[in-house]
Amino acid sequence: MDKTISAPLWTKDFTIITLGSAVSMLGNAMAGFSISLFVLDFTGSASLYALYLFLQTFPQIAAPVLAGPLMDRFSRRRTIYFLDFCSAALYGAAGLLIVLEHFNFFILAVMTLFIGTIQSVYQVAFQSFYPLLVSPVNYEKAYSVSGTLETLSYVTIAVAAFFYQTFGIAAVLGADSLCFFIAALFETNIGNVEASCPREMEKSYRLKDWQTDCREGFRYLHRERGLLCIATWFMISSMAGGASSVITLPWFRGNFPLGEYVYMAVWGFMVIGRVLGCFLQYHIQIPVKKRYPVALTGFVLVALIESVYLFTPRPAMCVLCFLVGILGAATNNIRVSAIQSHVPDDRKGRFNGAFLMMATIGTLSGELLAGAAVTVLPLRSVMACFMILSAVAALVLIGGGRRYAAPVLNREA
Repeated sequence: MDKTISAPLWTKDFTIITLGSAVSMLGNAMAGFSISLFVLDFTGSASLYALYLFLQTFPQIAAPVLAGPLMDRFSRRRTIYFLDFCSAALYGAAGLLIVLEHFNFFILAVMTLFIGTIQSVYQVAFQSFYPLLVSPVNYEKAYSVSGTLETLSYVTIAVAAFFYQTFGIAAVLGADSLCFFIAALFETNIGNVEASCPREMEKSYRLKDWQTDCREGFRYLHRERGLLCIATWFMISSMAGGASSVITLPWFRGNFPLGEYVYMAVWGFMVIGRVLGCFLQYHIQIPVKKRYPVALTGFVLVALIESVYLFTPRPAMCVLCFLVGILGAATNNIRVSAIQSHVPDDRKGRFNGAFLMMATIGTLSGELLAGAAVTVLPLRSVMACFMILSAVAALVLIGGGRRYAAPVLNREA
């Protein structure tokens, strides 16, 4: 009998990476929201807050594609726990500087650049390493677990707000530092699974080699037409997501008393839907030949629902956001597990770097375009236009590119 068929999911290494990533996600969620509040309070300037957001996002354009080739040559396992140790030291040092009253905006700017770079490189390393700890037959279950943890990490935003208001930013940064330190300790105990992979660990790696690998990563994406269709659609979908982040909260605040709480209540149903969707994906495996039509249908429906839900009464919003959560969990799981199964190990770093770069460009473009559009057009109309664009892109790129996209999404584990 094929060993992969009976291979368990919850091995020692998978349990460790799950615990480590859960603690790391907790730290990231708490840090991101708390620092945003702190920047507003510390600077009292909308322009400096915008500069902070830019400094946080800018590394996410270049860092993934620059780090991707390195992740295909060197140890991803060591990169993951090294970056978590760096995050622990960075947040701990920032908290200490605040306590000693030696903190200023220049230090904040430098710290923000480092945080953005670390998070971007970490994503490439983690996404390229995670599949090595799971047998291919368990990919869907594994990414259901990862998706559940990622969704639940958003709940800690409320915890972060409470800690920030009650204990101050220094205490929150200290807690973040502890989270990342614990995550890194977990991750140092993962077995050296890379030693059994055909990927070579280069001891001498020159700039010329790195440049060649960068070009090869984009050539690979161009050759793999199915991956290119999916990546291009996801960039457009990320553009719609960027527009949503600019529009949604301001619309709720402008149309409801205590609109931020209404926003959290409505989108809480999306969180519930995503958790339920991941739970169902863990226990129910979608037949191989059904994954492509399920994914395409989900991509289109999620975009169409998000294009109209702001036009509906509040109870309907809750129902529609719940559906977005379930459908989003299912389609995200199919997309990620299929892609990571399709891309060979020695190209995962380069592909994931290019993919994340495209997604970031899409998000930033959506934020900028939507920010400009809402100055002359109604918020809900701008949101609807972006989401309809995402639905059309799915139909054209993935539906029209069925010949190329279906073999990727219907890939047999």
